Amino acid sequence: MDQNILDQQYFGLIGSDWAIMIGVWLLSSLILMAVKRVLISRLAAKAAKTENKIDDIGAEVLGATRTFFILIMSAYAAVEIVSGGSPAFDTIRRLAFIGLLLQVGFWVNALIDSLAKWYTTRGQDEGASTQKTAVKAFGMVGRLVAWSILVLLLLENFGVDVTALIAGLGIGGLAVALAIRPILEDIFAYFSIIVDKPFENGDYVVAGSFSGTVQHVGIKTTRFTSGSGEEIIFPNSDLLSSRLRNYKKMKERRADYSVGVTYDTPQEKLEKLAGQIREIIEAEEDVRFDRGHLTDFGDSAIIFQFVYYMQNPAFAFYRDTQERINLKTMGLFQREGIEFAFPTQTLHIESIPASLSGSNSEGRAE
Repeated sequence: MDQNILDQQYFGLIGSDWAIMIGVWLLSSLILMAVKRVLISRLAAKAAKTENKIDDIGAEVLGATRTFFILIMSAYAAVEIVSGGSPAFDTIRRLAFIGLLLQVGFWVNALIDSLAKWYTTRGQDEGASTQKTAVKAFGMVGRLVAWSILVLLLLENFGVDVTALIAGLGIGGLAVALAIRPILEDIFAYFSIIVDKPFENGDYVVAGSFSGTVQHVGIKTTRFTSGSGEEIIFPNSDLLSSRLRNYKKMKERRADYSVGVTYDTPQEKLEKLAGQIREIIEAEEDVRFDRGHLTDFGDSAIIFQFVYYMQNPAFAFYRDTQERINLKTMGLFQREGIEFAFPTQTLHIESIPASLSGSNSEGRAE
């Protein structure tokens, strides 16, 4: 008489255990899929009502959960519940570990994509020029590091000597790094520029003896357009090793203004001159006066020095304002009868005494 199917043994388990295990597997899979769907919908609804980006990132990361991961973890749970000591349990456990590593990799990918999207959107909202190439580069590096760690964990689980493998890769990587060191220096300098942001596209920058407007920040080089129109290309490492002056970052522009008058100017006019020029400077819009004094007695001029700040740092505004101040100062000097000093030299000639002049004449006569 045939034995009942449920009582027969298959791969170390009787049929009834297989039936219970398959039932638990299917039921737990359906439950986990339903929980995933509910959580994603609730997070998405909450994210739509709030400005907090954490909800959006959580929904996108949770949405990266793969169906195969749910099926594998459900199978692992079913085998653990029904018969953890069965021969198939070790195989299921190894598959579950592989599935977990793969799923972690997908979660990391989703997290990096979400953070990159958030960073790009945040930069546009603030009006800053975001570097999409940099975001992609950081994402690529993050994925490479994450997947490398996951692969090493997987190999270690299968009995591979990961320590020896890392040592071998380290020696080979060192040789490659030394060969491409200049390129790596430029790439790391690029990351430093993107993170620290000493300048951005559109900034007017002076680097050493070169100056220009930043047009493009690349992975290896940065390109300027000089005032005369030509393109200047800097390796990123050379650019960061030099002293940079970024005029776009200025909030105010300092102006140092000097005027020289002649020494024959009457004292009463000298005493009023600093205050008169101050009134001219303060009459200009967006100008903050700092100080003005008679500062020095030069070789051919009495020198007055004035310091003030342009609250509009644009160079064209500075030139226009300084031109008006110069013209008004000239008008003031003409009205007051004051002369601008220019380099002069006075030669004093002393007359020769008559007695000395007569003796010389007699000597010549003799």
